[in-house]
Amino acid sequence: MPNLGGWEWVILAVVALVLFGGAKVASLGKNAGKAIREFKEETQAIKSGDSEPAAPQAPAPASPAESDEGPSQS
Repeated sequence: MPNLGGWEWVILAVVALVLFGGAKVASLGKNAGKAIREFKEETQAIKSGDSEPAAPQAPAPASPAESDEGPSQS
């Protein structure tokens, strides 16, 4: 695998921004970070000898006040 220097990373970042847009790249980074964090937690659980890995935490459901949608019309 070739070594990538600083300028190559800058060019790759610019190309990713152009292709996907800033919001999509930010969400990809956030999801990648979350996946890495979960992977580390699971590997540490296995190394420490826990018989059952930690259950993934589901995000709390948004309350109606936090929703960006208007009032629901039934």
